[in-house]
Amino acid sequence: MGLSLVVRKNDTVRIIAGRDKGKVGRVLEVEPRKHRVYVEHVNMVKRHVRPNPAKQIRGGILEKEGPIHVSNVALVCSECGPTRVQHRERADGKKVRICVKCEKSLDK
Repeated sequence: MGLSLVVRKNDTVRIIAGRDKGKVGRVLEVEPRKHRVYVEHVNMVKRHVRPNPAKQIRGGILEKEGPIHVSNVALVCSECGPTRVQHRERADGKKVRICVKCEKSLDK
């Protein structure tokens, strides 16, 4: 089972390594094949964009989120903070992610 199955879009994560260590943000996008995630306001990079009037693009220097490796983020439980994740099957057969510390379901 890969690390990318633990973190999903719209999850809250804390950065545990790198220049943005300690920041908390929402996952905007997940690239499971590359083991990368994009986190809101974390790892901001500058892109030089050429103007394109046909697509309503002004051009200039644009700041956007860069990718972070999944191993550098920790899923945040709403009750106990950053945690590891277990996978369990409920009685109805649906698989859910469980917080290791408080055993609360992390799925909505």
